[in-house]
Amino acid sequence: MSTALTALDSTITVLPPCSPHLKGSIENLNLNATRMLFAALPGYTPKKPRRRPDRHSQTASPMSFQAFTEELLAWAQWWDTEHRPAELHGATPLEVWQADPTPLNDIFASAIWSFTLEDDGRTRTITSHGVRFRHRDYIAGWMTGQAGREVTVRFMPHHIHEIEVCTPAGRHLGTAHLADRATEGQLDALRRARTRRARRLRAEAGPPSSCAGTVSPRPHSPPPPTAWTRSPRPRSPGSWPGMPRTTTSPGWPCPI
Repeated sequence: MSTALTALDSTITVLPPCSPHLKGSIENLNLNATRMLFAALPGYTPKKPRRRPDRHSQTASPMSFQAFTEELLAWAQWWDTEHRPAELHGATPLEVWQADPTPLNDIFASAIWSFTLEDDGRTRTITSHGVRFRHRDYIAGWMTGQAGREVTVRFMPHHIHEIEVCTPAGRHLGTAHLADRATEGQLDALRRARTRRARRLRAEAGPPSSCAGTVSPRPHSPPPPTAWTRSPRPRSPGSWPGMPRTTTSPGWPCPI
């Protein structure tokens, strides 16, 4: 929360816990949204259930996420532009906001978009199969040539068909799509990116050498002569072990 408010150039005032009276406008908005909108929706369960549960809440099926979002946005539009509470003396919240002379600071969307997504706090590595998230692979054309890079993932809790990939420092790199649900257009973009990279690598390597295969091997030359050494004197047959011998002259063995 502190990081998000800092990016919004807001003043951070930490209030003590269990003190709703110190932030009355926010508590009042939450209370009115509960009483005027949520309590009328199917499936609503109050904190203190009634003794006799409402039949409507039991029989009606729960709303889909898309239908609930549309209902909430319509109520917020009515609250800002049509609702005229007595505390504002007949003016709408939008009219009071526009009449406030406090200057506003423009914040770039790139500085706040990531705060609307969740981050599990893990660091992942891009591989040849993309980014692994929740035991599934996510791919994108911009990942080509990025194998081995460490990244983080930001995502919407109920819409994990695509994720946003960022650097560990928070800089957005691009969107990745679920590999087994990627459309044909997304797969074509990935193939084109890989083809372009392969061509670029071949161009950087250059053509093969023109003199390749024309170099003949060096002719074999005998090793240089070395110093002469005396060969060992062959053993005479009479000196073989176990063979009897006679002597014709001193020191000269002769076989029988």
